[in-house]
Amino acid sequence: MGLKYKAGLFLIGAVVVIWVSSAEVTQGIFTDYKQPFAVTYLGASLMVVYLPLAFIKDWVYRKLRGCSPKSSKNAENVEESAGLLSSPAKHNVLEVELGTNLTRKDSGIDFSTEPLCVEYAEAHHPKKLEKDPTAGEIMKYGFCLAPLWFMTEYLSNAALLRTSVASTTVLSSTSGLFTLFLGVFLGQDSLNMPKVVAVFVSMAGVIMTTLGKTWASDESQLTASSGKRSLVGDLFGLLSAMTYGLFTVLLKKFSGEDGERVDVQKLFGYIGLFTLVALWWLVFPLMAFGIEPKFTIPHSVKLDEVVLANGLVGSVLSDYFWALCVVWTTPLVATLGMSLTIPLAMVADMVIHGRHYSTVYILGSTQVFAGFVIANLADRCSRRLGL
Repeated sequence: MGLKYKAGLFLIGAVVVIWVSSAEVTQGIFTDYKQPFAVTYLGASLMVVYLPLAFIKDWVYRKLRGCSPKSSKNAENVEESAGLLSSPAKHNVLEVELGTNLTRKDSGIDFSTEPLCVEYAEAHHPKKLEKDPTAGEIMKYGFCLAPLWFMTEYLSNAALLRTSVASTTVLSSTSGLFTLFLGVFLGQDSLNMPKVVAVFVSMAGVIMTTLGKTWASDESQLTASSGKRSLVGDLFGLLSAMTYGLFTVLLKKFSGEDGERVDVQKLFGYIGLFTLVALWWLVFPLMAFGIEPKFTIPHSVKLDEVVLANGLVGSVLSDYFWALCVVWTTPLVATLGMSLTIPLAMVADMVIHGRHYSTVYILGSTQVFAGFVIANLADRCSRRLGL
């Protein structure tokens, strides 16, 4: 377990806390401002702030490299080494010299026909021989992912408008199943018994929390929360889980094994730019089909500030942290990690609102956490058991 993997697990915990808090704030916003499209559009568009930050970071890095005399010498040495391996004429010279020296010693093996240098480089440095995506390709990745991410965020906010935070959280946690099978289908994950067990343990926990009972000391609070549940809201929550799973797998595919292929800041910056420029018109068909209420702007400065702050923290900051979780760990671990919002929300309700939970609900929350632990140990278990 490397340093990046451990950092990814730490960020999962931070994102879980931010997402639960943001969901509560978002539902509070919807009591006075029932505009899930506006909240989603603002939060996703604000990610465009990552573009100037990424370009400033690159400019500072280039300046620092230009001021370092050692870096220029190292760059020259790297270029010379690359030229040595890429030049056909030098390949032939090295092959002849190596082959001649080895065959003179009666080794019994003729190495003169094998390009030893190239094979060694390919065997020991396969990532360096891969071509990294250009700036234009990163932009294309962002433009391809932007509609999918916007759909995921909008469906989640539309579910929060129509149902409770607990119901939306539970349904969002089913994305682990979609992430596993989509990851295997797209070649971004391997299917083994511990991972299957982790997913189904987590799914069983989600089902148990759905069937488990909750009640509050204030009966009116229970009535209000029960009456807020709707079939349409649950459907939106389930669709959000499906698109979330697909986005997670594609993000890992574009970013590479350890995120070395693309700058995640730039990628999310382009997602924000495309959302800002090209997705504003979706409000009109959504209103025409009755999915979205008639568009209005916030009617108070305080509400404006809350919506903006929630967009910056609940979308811009947390979504970037979550992307790093996916890149630094695995899509399955990151997705099951987000299921930890269920036990966290349960503890928060018990402490803050004085709510009570049945034994079935508590056992279900425990299973969700157990599924996350099993997913982290899946590869190690499969290697030991030979699965």
